[in-house]
Amino acid sequence: QPYNCAPAEQEKLFVQKLRQCCVLFDFLSDPLSDLKWKEVKRAALSEMVEYITHNRNVITEPIYPEVVHVFAVNMFRTLPPSSNPTGAEFDPEEDEPTLEAAWPHLQLVYEFFLRFLESPDFQPNIAKKYIDQKFVMQLLDLFDSEDPRERDFLKTTLHRIYGKFLGLRAYIRKHINNIFYRFIYETEHHNGIAELLEILGSIINGFALPLKEEHKIFLLKVLLPLHKVKSLSVYHPQLAYCVVQFLEKDSTLTEPVVMALLKYWPKTHSPKEVMFLNELEEILDVIEPSEFVKVMEPLFRQLAKCVSSPHFQVAERALYYWNNEYIMSLISDNAAKILPIMFPALYRNSKTHWNKTIHGLIYNALKLFMEMNQKLFDDCTQQFRAEKNKEKAKSKDREEAWIKIENLAKSNPQSLIRVDSTGLNGPVAMASDGPLTYEEVHRLKKTNGRSHQRKDRPMMRRKSDLPQDIYTAKALETRRRADVMITTRDGL
Repeated sequence: QPYNCAPAEQEKLFVQKLRQCCVLFDFLSDPLSDLKWKEVKRAALSEMVEYITHNRNVITEPIYPEVVHVFAVNMFRTLPPSSNPTGAEFDPEEDEPTLEAAWPHLQLVYEFFLRFLESPDFQPNIAKKYIDQKFVMQLLDLFDSEDPRERDFLKTTLHRIYGKFLGLRAYIRKHINNIFYRFIYETEHHNGIAELLEILGSIINGFALPLKEEHKIFLLKVLLPLHKVKSLSVYHPQLAYCVVQFLEKDSTLTEPVVMALLKYWPKTHSPKEVMFLNELEEILDVIEPSEFVKVMEPLFRQLAKCVSSPHFQVAERALYYWNNEYIMSLISDNAAKILPIMFPALYRNSKTHWNKTIHGLIYNALKLFMEMNQKLFDDCTQQFRAEKNKEKAKSKDREEAWIKIENLAKSNPQSLIRVDSTGLNGPVAMASDGPLTYEEVHRLKKTNGRSHQRKDRPMMRRKSDLPQDIYTAKALETRRRADVMITTRDGL
């Protein structure tokens, strides 16, 4: 063991132990092979974790390339193809992730590398020669691992690297952007989106004010389009946290953020709609009153649609906004604009919605509106009734117009002309039921004459005007020849 020998020998023995841990073993195709040597490596890794944790001044300059090499050899590998369904079909609660077979070794390598990064003796100026852009890119590629334990270690590791290496920060953000772009516009599948967003949440929290243009573009062009991906449920809490962090940093971003959410609002996916409502409430909790005024009309038009949703969870989640004191204070300050938008949806669904719970929540919302501004509430009630009466009158006028059209059609002499139901060749009824005129008799004679002429002609099948297929023609000709030969033989 390194700490049981002389200080001069410790570094040398430490390097030997590190190199020993670069040997890889097969855990997947033959788990029972080399059990003794697998245990030797596990013990060596465990020993080094203890050594680096409890000893000072052991991370000397020659140790840096060796530690980075051990990590790279054990970790940087091609990930196997996903065994689970992708996109919206993936259910994190139902589909079991594929766990990494070599985890007993990988876990210790991650722990050792983290202790190395967190050590008081760690010097980023020396390490930056080995922990470079290529290293970071390979580390980020591992975030697509299906094993949640590995992604958790990766999240912590990348966060430590981001904190200690200032020169790599812009590169890390850029590469994460590229992963997101590919996920949104190409694959719609990546296992590590939630973990990457969690890292970004803490990064955004540390952004200096005023925000750089680059960071605003990241919000508008990367984070907001992530809302339209089918598998939103897998990473939505982390995404909502990032968006709210931006708005707390810069309230002027509220309008583009809310308008983007309304643009991506789900039309037929109710669970996703509930997620949007959750996020919107988080945004409204931090919104400035001056920014609220800019978005309230389109926002409450969407809420009116949600209240009217036949999916009771969507309607219920929208109506819970009326239990939020800060949102109610914003509504109260702008009731003259909001109540006329919300009143028709609330009043109509208070009687017609199929779910009884929704009735109670709607009555609560209407009661709050009434207490807020009785006169405005009465005005909205009268206006709603006037609109209903106008609709009824319009419907009645439409019905009367159709009746008039029907009566006009019946009074039209041409409507009496009809084809005799006894047969298509029967005599045609005339416009009136009185005696036939000379012209009508003459017309009937001509029609009768034509039908006699047609009867005298031999019946002939009309030939098709379509061009005949040459292969079909040849096949028919061959068949005819065969028929002729058979007939000839019979005759003989």
